Amino acid sequence: MMNAEQILKFSPGYRLQWEEAQQKFVILYPEGMVELNQSSAEILKLCDGSNNLSAIVTELEAKFATSGLEADISQFLKVALQNGWIQYA
Repeated sequence: MMNAEQILKFSPGYRLQWEEAQQKFVILYPEGMVELNQSSAEILKLCDGSNNLSAIVTELEAKFATSGLEADISQFLKVALQNGWIQYA
């Protein structure tokens, strides 16, 4: 279960980076790399140690002039937490 109030940040050893060769954002870690689609990268860019789920949803709904993103964002963040890419600050 995800705690919507807790601040999210990248876990030690993981880094979000733009890869020119692939023309996409990736997560770099000692054992390898995960390529991200644009929406995943937009979500993870906001896991900077200052945003919780509500703030991330608000920011992205404003940026893309849409609503109803919370379920999808929450689901992706659960996967990111399970994979250890991000953690609660």
